[in-house]
Amino acid sequence: MNIFADFAERISAVVAALGLEPEAGALDLSRVTVEPPRDAAHGDLATNAAMVLSKQLKMKPRDLAEKIAEGLRSDSDVAAVDVAGPGFINIRVNPGVWSRVLGAVVAAGQDFGRSARGQNTKVNVEYVSANPTGPMHVGHTRGAVVGDALANLLSFAGYDVTREYLINDAGSQIDVLAQSAYLRYLEALGEDIGEIPEGLYPGEYLIPVGQSLKEEFGASFKDKPEAERHAFLKDFTVSKMMEMIKADLDLLNVHHDVFYSEKSMHGEGKAIDLTLDSLRARDLVYQGTLPPPKGELPDDWEDREQTLFRSSNYGDDIDRPLVKSDGSYTYFAADVAYFKDKLDRGFKEMIFILGADHAGYVKRLEAVGRAVSGGSAEVICRLCQLVKLFRAGEPVKMSKRSGNFVTLRDVVEEVGRDPVRFMMLYRKNDAHLDFDFQKVTEQSKDNPVFYVQYGHARCKSVLRQAAEELGGISVSGESLSAADFALLEDEGEQNIIAKLAQWPRIVDGAAEAHEPHRVAFYLYELASALHGHWSKGKEKPQLRFINDKKPELTLARLALVYAVSQVIASGLNVLGVDAPEEMR
Repeated sequence: MNIFADFAERISAVVAALGLEPEAGALDLSRVTVEPPRDAAHGDLATNAAMVLSKQLKMKPRDLAEKIAEGLRSDSDVAAVDVAGPGFINIRVNPGVWSRVLGAVVAAGQDFGRSARGQNTKVNVEYVSANPTGPMHVGHTRGAVVGDALANLLSFAGYDVTREYLINDAGSQIDVLAQSAYLRYLEALGEDIGEIPEGLYPGEYLIPVGQSLKEEFGASFKDKPEAERHAFLKDFTVSKMMEMIKADLDLLNVHHDVFYSEKSMHGEGKAIDLTLDSLRARDLVYQGTLPPPKGELPDDWEDREQTLFRSSNYGDDIDRPLVKSDGSYTYFAADVAYFKDKLDRGFKEMIFILGADHAGYVKRLEAVGRAVSGGSAEVICRLCQLVKLFRAGEPVKMSKRSGNFVTLRDVVEEVGRDPVRFMMLYRKNDAHLDFDFQKVTEQSKDNPVFYVQYGHARCKSVLRQAAEELGGISVSGESLSAADFALLEDEGEQNIIAKLAQWPRIVDGAAEAHEPHRVAFYLYELASALHGHWSKGKEKPQLRFINDKKPELTLARLALVYAVSQVIASGLNVLGVDAPEEMR
């Protein structure tokens, strides 16, 4: 039950019943919203219908608002309607509406809020896609969590989601990785390799790779022809790095459905060749020259005739080179072929979770999407800003194991998966994030993950206590659904139900905007409403959830507690965070 979508339909029906003709064409209701008012004192629901429809209907917003309000007053679920300001409409609903909302939550349990908005549309969410040259660092952590939570959210909202990781195993960095691993192999054989030369990877994480080579080949690997040895080393080391990366991601409970090798697209007759041939036939690829760009020259600009993609026709700043002067393909050529592959797999939305340092890629990726799909598929990019680590306000030092950065494993092993995941989502993805190891483990209201998880644990504790004190009463959803919800007359109880009613709207809005942080914010607000009402019960015994002298009221209140536990658990599941039964 989505009370906001329900009333949006009622408002549309009222507008249609007015018989007013729009100035041109059909009446466009797409911008009409129904939402909680900013000030709860104004009512339960607010709509901008008169404000956004007045121009189409050639009426003053206030006059149109009065007509819509008059139509709504005849609705049996509406207690009062007021017109405010230039034409905003505030609605107060009858208590029976809240009873139906609570009944819907209790009946649906953790499926309350699950949406069909996505209509099973195939969506590809690509996230992390870190170069397989070392362990995951804290910057990757935020992208991993945002991508994974977004995938969970879209699935909950009715999309057919594939979680994907592009293995960047075709670039020059893989040559450097192989050379670095070979040094660790020599070290494993007992040779003194001295300082790791500049330009190679110095981290200790490659020591096990060298040991593995020694165990498999002994000293004989040194005798292989250099070209053969290097080719083998690239594949072997990438495989080991991906094992490490997957293990790191597993610490965060992040798992991908597809690991796609960039290397697989290269070579004669492979994806890049085939894609560029097909795009030439559509005049999207041509031979030409690029003017020197203003300011600092980018790495991929060359003053020569070259193979170019017509990305500037589709919103990019310039056309993009596809082939380097040495005849090899650019990274952008791989991007084009990769998008074409996703399109051929039937995806209608391709979502990329990128680090802030990839902001310059957004326009070109969007241009690729528009050009290659002909507008039939959409590219959506979300950037994750930097994470700064602190401990009691002091910057955290670097990890020796990684060589020059703090690893994902360092962070998760110190504070646990749940605080990491929740706090990475407790800021909008494009806002900078300060992560303090001490603060995220505090047991206080100022620690959002503790506060929300404690809300769930408190609900479970109340239900257990009721079962013990009231002679083994059943606190299942099925049993509690028979309670008389009309008995919940206290303002605090009504406020909690109103907050529960917002969950389906939060799911749809967050999924549409691709913003999983909205879920984290909502859960904190719901937990706050619960904790606040529980605290009032300490001062006013008549508000306590369990009252053995009023069994019917107690059942209704237990149903409310059960409903809160279900929505918190559902939201935490979307975020990939546990909902504990108890906390000590």
